[in-house]
Amino acid sequence: MQEIRTYNDTTDKIMVVELWQKIFGYDTAHNDPYLTITKKLAVHDGLFFVAVEKFQIVGTIMAGYDGHRGWLYSVAVDPIMRHQGLGSLLVHHAESALKSLGCLKVKLQILNTNIPVTSFYKRLGYEIEPTVSMGKIL
Repeated sequence: MQEIRTYNDTTDKIMVVELWQKIFGYDTAHNDPYLTITKKLAVHDGLFFVAVEKFQIVGTIMAGYDGHRGWLYSVAVDPIMRHQGLGSLLVHHAESALKSLGCLKVKLQILNTNIPVTSFYKRLGYEIEPTVSMGKIL
């Protein structure tokens, strides 16, 4: 049985980085997992969650809330744990945390190299919106 709890930097960092490297790869410096974790923790919002089974990190999700919209990031489930409902539990957990802060709408972005994951999010009630996502590395 998995437990979903708030990330603990002392006990979780190495396992989270290993999971993210397995799932996401990270080929750009601004996506360095150690940098991502450091920057997320600096916000002090408590919206970084891990799924744990038998003392191993098997899933992650980060959320963000700016007072207008909530966002989901770094949704990762270990491949051996997929198709067991863990991803859904992580998303619902983050949604509940966002809702408790007064968030009315949650958004997420999917890389065009990962389009098949849209069916997972559609099952959870998410819809493809007619928007253009733009970004700039600072």
